[in-house]
Amino acid sequence: MFGYIVRRSVMTIPVMGVVALIVFALLHFAPGDPAAIMAGDSASPAQLAEIRARLGLDQPLHIQFFYWLGQLGQGHFGTSLHSHKPVAEMISSRIGPTLSLAVTTMTFSLLVAIPMGVYAAWARGRLSDRLVMMMAVLGFSTPVFVTGYALIYLFSLNAGWFPVQGFTPLATDPVRFLQTATLPTLTLSAVYVALIARITRSSVLEILGEDFIRTARAKGVPEARVVLRHALRNAAVPIVTVAGSGAAFLISGVVVTESVFNIPGLGRLMVESVLARDYPLIQSLMLLLSLIYILINLGIDVLYMVFDPRIRA
Repeated sequence: MFGYIVRRSVMTIPVMGVVALIVFALLHFAPGDPAAIMAGDSASPAQLAEIRARLGLDQPLHIQFFYWLGQLGQGHFGTSLHSHKPVAEMISSRIGPTLSLAVTTMTFSLLVAIPMGVYAAWARGRLSDRLVMMMAVLGFSTPVFVTGYALIYLFSLNAGWFPVQGFTPLATDPVRFLQTATLPTLTLSAVYVALIARITRSSVLEILGEDFIRTARAKGVPEARVVLRHALRNAAVPIVTVAGSGAAFLISGVVVTESVFNIPGLGRLMVESVLARDYPLIQSLMLLLSLIYILINLGIDVLYMVFDPRIRA
């Protein structure tokens, strides 16, 4: 297993190189000029040329790209064009709220979605099964920002139970952290719960039709043990796959959710950097999110070997 992890980790390097090239190309060929944004509408051509020269934007694209790669190789992510702060410092100051939101969302989603899916599979065809699937379809179909604003209207503006926006770190005030993190977590979890619940139902339902399940029931094994120990355990591989792949929804949803709830995390930082055409910051954020996604998929492959003995062999 260790050799497999090492090989997959080494393969990450060329993948990240391709991602860096694509991100760089998309940013530099997209409309918008950072120099024009920084200088304002009344800037003269001479002022724009001076700003581009100072930022290195007057150099050929291939020189800019290899210079950026060289900086990354030295562990330097560059300096923000807008705030003139080190990019690594800006990311480190914003990563805490995003990680907290991601952890609470994934934990809540798994605790809710897997029991929902298992129960729906066990109650196949009944009213409760249809209700669970209807809720899953509704959660999967509703845009994140619509869910967020609906929760704000119901539980913040009307009920007054939670703050409309803002974020308090867990270490600062645990109670306030729960208050500020509840609505963003529920907003992000809507899609995630729907996705995992549907796949869990489908996977468990397929396993419940296998011969060894019928044999276990014929031997008098309690139904709860049949469903939870035999069916759910054998359905774990597709559930793990979707749970990990669902991180893509989580990453994209963080950008919208942090903007809706005014949370100072990486998602909101991404929006700010895009609006300012802050190339070094956008490129570093995209690489970081891509690396996180690659590491999640590596973790999924490792879990495959844990749940499926054939893969370990």
